[in-house]
Amino acid sequence: MPDIIRLLPDSLANQIAAGEVVQRPASVIKELLENAIDAGADKITVIVKDAGKELIQVIDTGQGMSETDARMSLERHATSKISKSEDLFAIRTMGFRGEALASIAAVAQVEIKTKQAGKELGSRIVVEASDVKAQEPAACEEGTSICVKNLFYNVPARRNFLKSNGVEMKHIVDEFQRVALAHPGVGFALYQNDLETYSVSPGKLSQRIVSLFGKNYKEQLASCAENTDLITIHGYVGKPGYAKKTRGEQFFFVNNRFIKNNYLNHAVVNAFEGLIQEGYFPFYVLFIDIDPRHIDVNVHPTKTEIKFDDERTVYSIVRSAVKQSLSSHNFTPALDFSADVNLGQKLTASRETLKDKNYTQFRTTGREQANIENWEKLFDENEGKVSMQDLQHEEDNNLVLTFGSSLNKTSGEPLEGEPGQAIFQLHLKYIVSQVKSGMMFIDQEAAHERILFEKYLANLEQRSGASQQSLFPQTVSLNPGDYSLVMEMEEEIKALGFVIEPFGKRDVLVKGTPMDISHLNEGGIFEGLIEQFKKNKAELSIPRRENLARSLAKRTGLKEGVRLSQEEMQSLVDQLFACEIPNYAPNGRSTFYILDLKKIENYFN
Repeated sequence: MPDIIRLLPDSLANQIAAGEVVQRPASVIKELLENAIDAGADKITVIVKDAGKELIQVIDTGQGMSETDARMSLERHATSKISKSEDLFAIRTMGFRGEALASIAAVAQVEIKTKQAGKELGSRIVVEASDVKAQEPAACEEGTSICVKNLFYNVPARRNFLKSNGVEMKHIVDEFQRVALAHPGVGFALYQNDLETYSVSPGKLSQRIVSLFGKNYKEQLASCAENTDLITIHGYVGKPGYAKKTRGEQFFFVNNRFIKNNYLNHAVVNAFEGLIQEGYFPFYVLFIDIDPRHIDVNVHPTKTEIKFDDERTVYSIVRSAVKQSLSSHNFTPALDFSADVNLGQKLTASRETLKDKNYTQFRTTGREQANIENWEKLFDENEGKVSMQDLQHEEDNNLVLTFGSSLNKTSGEPLEGEPGQAIFQLHLKYIVSQVKSGMMFIDQEAAHERILFEKYLANLEQRSGASQQSLFPQTVSLNPGDYSLVMEMEEEIKALGFVIEPFGKRDVLVKGTPMDISHLNEGGIFEGLIEQFKKNKAELSIPRRENLARSLAKRTGLKEGVRLSQEEMQSLVDQLFACEIPNYAPNGRSTFYILDLKKIENYFN
């Protein structure tokens, strides 16, 4: 039997290694940016074309490479930061050169130009699919320029798995932002198809945040700092009032390396408990400095996931630091126990004073107490007979349906529940109508979402969304990632009925909105659509058109608490039952429930 185990050629081994490190254009940019940082660059320029599929070029002003280093950086297992096994557990740098360059060169056409300070000439190396095509002296600027062309040109299957330019560009922007945040003392620039997307100067972390995400972040930054024997924390958290419905700008850095850690994210969110609405997410950029011996960075090939040897302690410190930050900026109520050493005595004295007061006029008499107990027993006996599983589990305190009284009505206003009255509104939340089998309860919010969803979905499929022009068009400022997303979906957004056009590098001019939307804030509607779209995208796997239709329906639909006229209620009911799927809202929530007569009769037996 012939031997079946053999060594792989270096070129094939490099391609396999590239599969772990180089997953998309953004992976290449991450590696090249980190290399440039460790080379001591004070300015880094990134140039991309066709979302990095055609060209990625990173130019830095850092320490250049010698001719030998330039050639060695393209070899497998080449590194500048590991010389012995102990170094694996004491890594603080990203790597001067090496590590990923061999993997990148295995799946692309790479040109390196590099020159050391004080040298007359630098070096130029051209590599295609791990094969060195040229190596020669060259005249170039001090520093290093690495040009990556036609990524995955020799691995068509990998190239076919790349997403649209908008999606890939968003990943590139994400990686760019992470490295730029981690190094505010370095200047960065990003050019997409010869257009400047970012240009940020060296400065403080707060200035870097505002430069990357927009001027509106200037008002929401609250500094956060904590120093302990185990870790040191510094950075900023966003004020609770600026929390968003999507997981947007949330960044953790450990020893200046971006990481993803749900456990630490929970610590931050927990610190905001009671300050932001459920379903909203705070902004934060937090840096943790820790001895590398207490972490393991080699959990994932991209090193975005790490392990702490004492996660609970780190969790507690992070949560405490964020709570202290919010408290010091007067976002949370705080008791200053050091303000008065006699606080305990004063509280005791206050309790004694209360004992002396006469509150008998507010006390319940024996007869009243007995009546209350009898009423409680009555409800206890009925508990379980009726549940909101039948009215989808109605709770004890909702067992009685209360209809309006003429005493509470102004003259001329129709009486809710009056004989002959076919439809009425309950608690400004439900529409109640008499049907042949009993009573029908319609959730006005869920029902309207269903109606709008099917309408917007039809507009997208037929590209027939009508628009209403704005008298005063509004400008919406977006971050580069959201701007790329909007430009990618421009046709679908216009099919919904929006009239938009690019206005500057990151701004969009909203000149019209879909017909029948009553809101006056066109910019707010448009921003809400994008935020809801991103939220759905993060939580659901649905086609883009369905996501857009659901997002706009959610943001423009009727909410509870809105009073409706008889005509509006009747129109809502008619439109609901004209839908293809009237039973459920787009998120699966029931739109109506019928309480039949037999169940109603059981309430009286």
